[in-house]
Order: sequence, then structure tokens, then C-alpha cells
Amino acid sequence: MTHPLFEKHKATLDAAIAAIHGRGYWTPFPEMPSPKVYGESAPDDGKKAFEACLGKEFALDQPGQTGWLATERSPYGIALDVRYPVCDPEALIAAAQVAMEGWRKVGAEGRVGVCLEILDRLNKRSFEIAHAVMMTTGQGWMMAFQAGGPHAQDRGLEAVAYAWDEMSRVPAETIWEKPQGKNPPLKMKKHYEIVGRGVGLVVGCGTFPTWNTYPGLFATLVTGNPVIIKAHSNSILPAAMTVKIAREVLSEAGLDPNLVSLAVVEKRAATQALATHPAVKSIDFTGSNVFGQWLIDNARQAQVYAELAGVNNVVIESTDSYKAMMRNLAFTLSLYSGQMCTTTQAILVPAGGIDTDQGHKSFDEVAADLGAAIDKFLTDPAVATAVLGAIQSEATLGRIAEAGEYGKVVLASRKVEHPDFPQAEVRTPVLLTCDAADEKSYMEERFGPVSFVVRVADGAAAIALSERIVKEHGALTVGLYSSKQDVIDAMTDASLRAGVALSINLTGGVFVNQSSAFSDYHGVGMNPAANASYSDSAFVANRFRVVQRRYHVE
Repeated sequence: MTHPLFEKHKATLDAAIAAIHGRGYWTPFPEMPSPKVYGESAPDDGKKAFEACLGKEFALDQPGQTGWLATERSPYGIALDVRYPVCDPEALIAAAQVAMEGWRKVGAEGRVGVCLEILDRLNKRSFEIAHAVMMTTGQGWMMAFQAGGPHAQDRGLEAVAYAWDEMSRVPAETIWEKPQGKNPPLKMKKHYEIVGRGVGLVVGCGTFPTWNTYPGLFATLVTGNPVIIKAHSNSILPAAMTVKIAREVLSEAGLDPNLVSLAVVEKRAATQALATHPAVKSIDFTGSNVFGQWLIDNARQAQVYAELAGVNNVVIESTDSYKAMMRNLAFTLSLYSGQMCTTTQAILVPAGGIDTDQGHKSFDEVAADLGAAIDKFLTDPAVATAVLGAIQSEATLGRIAEAGEYGKVVLASRKVEHPDFPQAEVRTPVLLTCDAADEKSYMEERFGPVSFVVRVADGAAAIALSERIVKEHGALTVGLYSSKQDVIDAMTDASLRAGVALSINLTGGVFVNQSSAFSDYHGVGMNPAANASYSDSAFVANRFRVVQRRYHVE
């Protein structure tokens, strides 16, 4: 009998399967925060629901609770003071293991149905979650709504679709019959059951607490495993809201809510102990190279899906749309103050300059014009605050302050006063120039609004340097501007060798640091910036196993 939630959401699932096969544009979750779509009262209701959490205990009714902890500091300067339950990790793991048995018995269809219902509920609460994302990460409102809400939900649904695509290939049972010549055939009945590998741990990041969490959460859950979300200490509220909604759906479906829980810890050692627990069989991580590599090296009992730091870069060899190229790059470097894992850091430009539709431009002119384009784009404070958001961490503010040590400053960062949040730390990008030989300046990730225009010998040297950067230091995105097909072909070959997504001649409303679910693969898994991709079959298929049983039948 088909699970009722599977039947309820089957049309969405079918469309998602078609989308991951066709790779065209599709989404069931509208990205615009329109009252006409989400309901006339949705914006006000969402804000009130967020505000109702502030200064209070966020109850989740989880096992092993030992106290409460509040760690978040808003980049916008408002008081959050939300207190979250601190639970004994052993209790969370034990409860998760108990819950896993009933989750297996629901079957693949049931798990898919429940996960789709959770995503549907999350979408209906997008305004509430968006406020939580905005105020804990520093994202501007539109990004917080889109990336924190519908786009994150898209990535979760994408993972469910890939998982169903893989699990549905496995038949529940079959009759096996082997001819024996003159003798009666050998006949057996065989059953095949999809079994989760064990507890999944999802380690959230401070800048995208839903977008980078939902793929691992739903890929792990739908394949039969319980999930513990260890939220970043400064972005707990969006994860807590997600966990609460998931637990509500599980309970309503007659399942153990401890299939999804929130781990709030004070010290890294506690996360390390959780990550190396024998019961934890998968870990999804987004964050620094140091801790990500520690997980890969030490959590040997688990499969680690890691997105780490990288040096995203763009090669500018020539262009027939100089002004549009500058506008596109200015937006790319400004969006969320460069606090994205896909933001360009190194812009590789030939020392002799480039040919453009506005005539030849020297290296210095390219750098100066890019600085001017950023400055012009951010002239209006309303635009600046909406696009830049606020700086999420003190460490990023430190990198901005010391950036001048790494090159010649073309455009200095400046503070922008936010009309609604006077204590917000809003900063414009800093743009520097340096030579290709100055590798200590640009050859490591400087997370935040710090970018370099790097002087290289020529176009061929730029492509070779881009490839080396990706292979040695990793990247999630690279870009190319060229009006010459042979250069485009050479850069394409370099990106294939290095294993990195390439964007060519972006001059319109698509930017290198944007990634669209169901169409764009976020990460390749071939270079040091990530060992997995959102999403492909490899992201889901190793989270479950098929256990068979067989017996003779007449």
C-alpha cells in the first residue's frame, strides 16, 4: 500500500526526477517573497514568529537534556539571546538508533513521502526562517529569503530526488529460477531491503545554515538514517527551526521524532567526540580546511562529505562586452560581502592588457575600472546594504582590515551605515592588484570581500595559473572572459582536467557565485575544495545498503 504522504507529493517528486535528468530550470518553491504566493499574512506572520523566539528558550523535547545555551551574536547588532537545549550526545545517538528501526520499516516510499512533507512545511515557513537566517548570518533580506528558504529547499528536494532515483532501482522481491536441464529448476524467493548505514551527522556553517545543511540532512534521512544537526554556534536558530518542523512532521506520521535532532555544543572537542562516535556513519561538513581535514583524517568510521575552502578565480583574456563584464563582476564581488564559497577571489589579467569593444585596456585600466564599477554599484546606501548584508564574523573584519598588506589597494573597503540597524557591520569590497609571483597574497582563501587582480604574462599563462590554483588549492567556481574560441576551448580543457565548474562570458543576470538546483552541480569532488557534489548519485548512493534474504520455494 502506497504511503499517503508519498501519494500526496508524488507529482512534485516526479517533476523533480524529470528535472535532475533534463537539467533545465524547474522549482516547486517560488523564490520571490510575494504575499500573493505565500499568503497575504505570511510576511507579518513570519516576522512575528521569528521575534517570538528572541530572548526565550527554544524547546525541542529532546532526550538527555542537561541545560540551555545561548551563543549567537547578530551581525546586525540586534539582541538574539535564544537559549537552546544542550543534550548529552550519547543520549541523542542512542535515541536515534532506536528510532532507526521504525524508519526502516516505513520503506523507501514512506521515507520519501515524509521528507517531501517536511520540505513542504519548511517552504510554508520561509518568511520565519528567512528572518532567522538574515539575523544570524548577516545576509541581506532577499538573499536570506531565497538562499535560506526556497533555494535551500530546492537543494533538499534535489537530494531526495536523487535518493529515490537510486532506491527505486532496487526491487522489493523477486522469484529466482535457474534451469537444471532434465531436473526441476532451482527456485528461490529473494527479498531486498534498503537499510541505512547509521547515524548521520550534519555540521552546519555560519554563513549558509540551511542551504549547506539541507542536502546532507535530506540525503541522509531519506536513505534510512537518523540525523543529528550540529549547528554553527552563531547560526543555530535556522537549524533549530528546521529540526522542530521535521520532528513535528515525524510525530504526526506516527514516527519517532528522534530521527532528527539538534546538537548544541560549546567546544570543538565535543563536536570531535560526536564525529568519531562508532555509531556515526556519515558526516556532512561545510567550513574550514583545518577542521574538514581533521574530520577526513580522524572520523574513519564515517563517510565524510566535505566542502572546504578554495581560491575561486576568473580569467579575463578579452571581451566584446566590457561594460557589462564590469557590472557582472562588480555584483559578483559585492554579493553578501564575498562571504560565499563560490565568490571570485583571484582575477587573472594579462600584463599587456586586454582587447575589448571599447578598445585596448591596460592591466591598470582593467583594475581601476573594476574598482570604479564596484564603487558605482554601491553608491546608493539602500542598494549597498541590501546587496552587501553584514559581516558575519570578527575574523572576516580582521581580514578586511589587514588586506592592504597583500597588494596594492585599488579600492579600499569602507563602512556603510545601515538605516535600520545602526550597529550592523556593513563593509564594501577591497580590491587589490599583485603579480602572479606574489602567491602568498592570493593563493589562499581570504574569506570575505577581499579580491585580487593578478598580473600574469598572457592569456595562456592565466589559464595555466587558473588550473594550477584549482588543482593545488581547490575552487568551486572559475570564470572566463574571452572573445576567442581557441581561448575558450583551452580554458574548457583546463577546467575538465582540474575538475571545476566553468562560467564563460557572464554579462547578464547570472553570476559565477550563483548555483541553481536541479541544473548546476555545486562542487565536482575532483579538487581540494570539495570531495562531493550537490547533488549527484554519488552524494546519496553510499548512504544506504541493500540487505537481502532468500529461501527455497516450490
